Amino acid sequence: MPIDSTTRHSAEHTARYAGPALRGYGLIADVTRWPVLFPPCLAGEVLESDRDSERIRLWAVVGSGIRTWTSLRKLDEDRLRIDFRQETPGPPLEWMSGHWAFEGSADDTRLVLGHEWVLAAGAEDTGATVAEALDRNSEAEVEAVVRWAGHPEGLEELLFTVRDAYVVRAPLPQVYDFLYRADLWPSRVPHVVALDLQEDSEVLVGGAHVQTLDMRTRSDDGSVHGTQSIRLCFPDERIVYKQTTVPRGLLGHSGAWLLSEAGDETHVTAVHQAAVDPAALEEVFGPGVTLAAARDRAAALLAGNSRRTLERCGTHLAAEAAR
Repeated sequence: MPIDSTTRHSAEHTARYAGPALRGYGLIADVTRWPVLFPPCLAGEVLESDRDSERIRLWAVVGSGIRTWTSLRKLDEDRLRIDFRQETPGPPLEWMSGHWAFEGSADDTRLVLGHEWVLAAGAEDTGATVAEALDRNSEAEVEAVVRWAGHPEGLEELLFTVRDAYVVRAPLPQVYDFLYRADLWPSRVPHVVALDLQEDSEVLVGGAHVQTLDMRTRSDDGSVHGTQSIRLCFPDERIVYKQTTVPRGLLGHSGAWLLSEAGDETHVTAVHQAAVDPAALEEVFGPGVTLAAARDRAAALLAGNSRRTLERCGTHLAAEAAR
């Protein structure tokens, strides 16, 4: 559908950071890392890819709600530019496109995030709300690129991924329900001290129930810390989450429970993707600790929490079956 130039809106957000342009480009090129890197992004996945083009799906906080959409992207590493267009914009948008561009020297880069959009017919009254939400998210994303690209340490020194496979001897729907009913974890999972869960069970976002969790957990040393998370719960399939308030020692953390059925058993893969905070290494992980050692320690702690949760899941469901 052609864009009517009389209803076209545009915005541009720019910033500079002390680092190479390719580093910033790399942050934007891999959407699977966005939930850790960018505050508004809850989940990102690549649906299709073909050399320099791809189709992606994102879930993000937009304004006071959560939205999901698919986008088509064109990646040009030679020009350090990524163009994107939402495949089927949701109301009140008729069209949304944009670009990321990076230019500069080895230690001084200018980045540009541009957007163009068209409101759907009859949605003119929402124009200010759309512009405000876009401005807020764009500023958060640009600030995040400046922060991550400006770290003396490269992203690969800070970021780590943990994937652990488990088998729970119970049907998949029961395992999913145990993970889904996080409101019951304080009575089921020993390291969870308290948990407040909010959910609108009548609303699905891209096929997922959306939960917000305010949780307090006890560490191995007895200390208690609080985290806040948003979870996307896809029934009997997976639960994806992003910690919006992370534990000490981390700059970001997202994860997932991936479930598959195998007869009377359920295979569960627990995934964590996180980044350590180089400014808090000694405070959290001990004097003289290296980045590599801190990553290993953080990975072990996160994996341990998942393991204990699934162990309690198996014990609880076995006791239920024996009744």
